[in-house]
Parts: sequence; structure tokens; C-alpha cells
Amino acid sequence: MQTFYTCLYRLFLFPQRFYELDQDNQPIHYDTKARTAKPGLLYTNNGFWDTAKTVYGLFSILAPELLPRFLQGFLTSYQETGFLPRWLAPDERGMMPGNLVDSIIAESARKGIALDLMPELLAAMRDSDSKPAQSERYGRQGSDDYERLGYIPADKYPESVNWTQDYSYSDYCIGQVADVLDDTAVADTYWKRSKRYLNLLDAESGFLRPKNSDGQFKEPFVPDRWGSDYTEGSAWQNSYSAFHDIPGLIAALGGAERFDAQLTALCNTQPSYHVGGYQMVIHEMSEMAAIDYGQLAISNQPSFHLPYLFSYAGHPEKTQVLIKQLRKLFDASTTGFPGDEDNGSMAGWFIFACLGFYPVSPADATYVLGIPAFDHVTLHLADHDIQLNTANNHDHNNFVQHVALNGHDYSQQTITHQQLINSTTIDVRLGLVPNHSTTDNH
Repeated sequence: MQTFYTCLYRLFLFPQRFYELDQDNQPIHYDTKARTAKPGLLYTNNGFWDTAKTVYGLFSILAPELLPRFLQGFLTSYQETGFLPRWLAPDERGMMPGNLVDSIIAESARKGIALDLMPELLAAMRDSDSKPAQSERYGRQGSDDYERLGYIPADKYPESVNWTQDYSYSDYCIGQVADVLDDTAVADTYWKRSKRYLNLLDAESGFLRPKNSDGQFKEPFVPDRWGSDYTEGSAWQNSYSAFHDIPGLIAALGGAERFDAQLTALCNTQPSYHVGGYQMVIHEMSEMAAIDYGQLAISNQPSFHLPYLFSYAGHPEKTQVLIKQLRKLFDASTTGFPGDEDNGSMAGWFIFACLGFYPVSPADATYVLGIPAFDHVTLHLADHDIQLNTANNHDHNNFVQHVALNGHDYSQQTITHQQLINSTTIDVRLGLVPNHSTTDNH
């Protein structure tokens, strides 16, 4: 419980206000581009590549009233720089691939939050993600090549696999917002583009691999080589971040059995690494080796969703035992995180791991079920409470035996945000051995 509330405290530290109130009690901020004070909201100290995975999903449940203010602040960034932000600290740092603020916007839209801002946000998303990058800080790097080839070429850009995946997910997010706004043509266009990550799939190895401009895979390929073509990890951690299209990835790999085998190998392969493009041991490498959970580097953001992918392959029992084991890596001490806690993102991962569900694809407003940590949790919403109850919650019981939603049997391995916030009780019973697995529960 101490660890849970330590993480909850950490979660609410970010993003930070970058505005004050003037004599009329109206927000006023410093425009870092124009170098002058202007009216309006602005927020800072947030890397969306990290926080989009967990932080804003929890805000949508615990404090949804904050999200319209955050989104308005991100619009302020767009209005003053010409691009939606990627990593604010305090102005745009341009770090990390993609532009996953798109995920936060799409998640909010799908959850019915700040719908009045969505037309302006959709226009900002499309503009930011279509016009040429002005520098390394703003816009899609390599956008011309991405449009021409359908992927970011490795011979021109570092970390090309992650850029390609994140662009694909961003395109999906744009489609989601367009769909909420009933713009079917725009939605279909961007959803089609969201499949481009498959251009890097090497079905033989089961990994997403870098390709050069000539359409050939880059050689030699070393699965545990970090950097160069991947962000803060290797092919092991960075081949399954098509959050929006895990079923499509499974199909492209040849089916659920192959996908399960690939994930099993990921967990059971020793945590080896080649320094690769980093040319030195970075802390994410040593942290993965230190926790020794195979190539499942929960010590960093690319692995956050990996334990939950077993459920897509029809093996929720593997997800359950993994989550319960991974929770042991956290405590309330000064060294209580297993790795790089960026802006509340890892704290958010632990909170979701304790509540018993996780947003693999935030833009879908759907959670994959895991395994709860506490006998009882009350979620206080604006209009009612949700009671999360867990029976037979012992150390030796690693598997979910039964779930009931509002007193009715619930056999699915996912739950929508609307189902969650409309519920009053979710009852889970744990057991000693897993139930029979099925691939028909999604």
C-alpha cells in the first residue's frame, strides 16, 4: 500500500503548470518562442513517448476534469510553435521518436472527454504530422521518406524502427479522432496508413527489422543489439509496439501460436545486450540485466505493454503470473523503481498493475485485464464509486479464476473504458492453477 500511494503521489507531479494567474485571475504564460508573456494555459515537463502509455489513462479515470486543461495547454504549444509538442522541458526538446501526444488526444476523444476541443485538435494533429519538419525538435523527421517508402529508412535516420511504429500509431490516433467527429473519409485514410509498420516485419525472425532506402533489410541483424535502429532497447523490446494493431501483427506472424512462442522466448531469453549504437552501457541496459526477467525490460517504457500481449495470444494466465511477479520489483524506498521513472509513467504502470487492468492501446479506450493486487479498492468517480474486490488473494494464487462485472459473469479479457466507469462492482477470484486458455476471449 505504501508503494501504491508513493506511485500515486509521483503520478500527479506531471505535467507541471507553466502559467500563472494575472490580476484578473486569468491564466498567463511565457511564450518561449516569442519570448513574451501571453494569455492562456501552458504545461511543461512531460515526455509524451513515456506518459501517453500510462499517466493520461489514469487521469481519465481518477481526475478527468484535468484533461481538458492539459489539452488546451498542448493546443497553446501548437499555436505558438506550429507543431503539437513532443517533449516539453520547459520548451520543446524534440526528444524521443514519434509524436505520442496524438495518443492522449485520441484517448480523450474516445472517452468522450473535451469533445469541444477535438475539431481544433484534429486539425493540429493533421497539420503537425503532415508538414515537413522544421528542425530535429519539431514535426515528423523523415516524413517525405515515410510517405514515399511506407517506413523510415535506416540508412538515413537512427532509431528508424521506433519512428516507423510510432508514426503508424499516430496515424491510427488521428483516424480515431476523425471517427469520433464522424469524418469517415479522413478516418479511413489514416487507419490505412497505420498498417505501415508491417513494412518492417521480418516474418521469418518474428522481429521488426530496419530497412534501408533500397527496400532491403539492414544487415547484419543481431536481435539484442541496442540503439542505432531501436530506441532504448533492441529488437526484443521494440518489435511489438503496434499498440493499435496487435491482432494484425499476430496474423502477419502466422497466428496466435507463433506470437505466443515469440513472447515466451522474449521472457525466457537471458537479458543479454550489445551496446550497439550507444557505444557504451547505458543505464537501461544495466537495469534490464539487474532485474533479470529475460528480455522483458520492465525497467523501461518499451516493455510496459509486453506482459499483457499474452492475453491477445489466448494465454491470459501468462499475463497474470507475469504481472504478479513484476510487481515485486517495486517498493516505497528511494530505490523503489526497477528502472527509469519518467514523468510518472512507471509509477502509472504499477498503479494499473495493482488495479488489475492496463491500456495496451490507449487510443482504443479499452483495457486488457491483468490481476489485482489488493483485496479491496474503491475508485471514487465524480458521480459514484467503483468497488474492486479480490477474493482468495494469497501469495500462492497467481491466476484469475473468475471475474464478475456488476454481479454478472464476465469472460472477456478486455473491458472498455465506458464499461469500467459505468460499473459499480468488479469482483475477481484468484486460484492456484490457471483455467483452460482460449484464443476466443477478445
